[in-house]
Amino acid sequence: MVEAFLRADRLTRAVPGKVIVDAVSFEVARAEVLGIFGPSGSGKSSLLRLINRLDEPSSGTVWLEGVDYRSIAPRELRRRVGMIMQRAYLFPGTVAENLRYGPLQHGEALDDARVSDLLAGVALGGYEERDAATLSGGEAQRVAIARALANNPQALLMDEPTSALDEEAKQQVERTIRSVVQQHQLTTLIVTHDSAQAQRLADRILLLRDGRVDNVGTPREVLHNAERNPR
Repeated sequence: MVEAFLRADRLTRAVPGKVIVDAVSFEVARAEVLGIFGPSGSGKSSLLRLINRLDEPSSGTVWLEGVDYRSIAPRELRRRVGMIMQRAYLFPGTVAENLRYGPLQHGEALDDARVSDLLAGVALGGYEERDAATLSGGEAQRVAIARALANNPQALLMDEPTSALDEEAKQQVERTIRSVVQQHQLTTLIVTHDSAQAQRLADRILLLRDGRVDNVGTPREVLHNAERNPR
């Protein structure tokens, strides 16, 4: 049997008086897109933060290509498993400077051709010298995706990446996500509260309720059952 690219093993996050993520286990194959879906407060974003150790699990672990992620330095882990937040927090300066920042942290200088290729891949060709502060929300989110790709990640974590955008920008960012995932064969976990988006983007869906795995399966199976059995 082929080893899953990423495997969560009873991943748990507890704070005084509350268990936020409760013994969550699942596997994701290489280049698979797993949607993480569930009601508000179900632990979706908290689960994502555990996967690249923005928060530390109270118990359980994640295996990345069969290696316990606790043996990987956090900076290296976050290079290999990139994170796209709900809002794009870009650094002051140009778009090109934003893309170059991550690789510089581990001694790599991106040349102009690489920067241009990354921007072309998110439909922002010619934006190299644009001031990041002048970008629209959708443009900023696509720069954030390009910035994550600049680190040559093996996986991407996306936390509600379009929820702060208008419909036109949302569609553009979705097209960008589909394109970069396919082009780079990235294992991707995407948190969304939008069932239609989950069906458009995800190969499978993990449904969370109260911090626990309620169901895992195809978008049609999981979402149909969730509509029939609301809680």
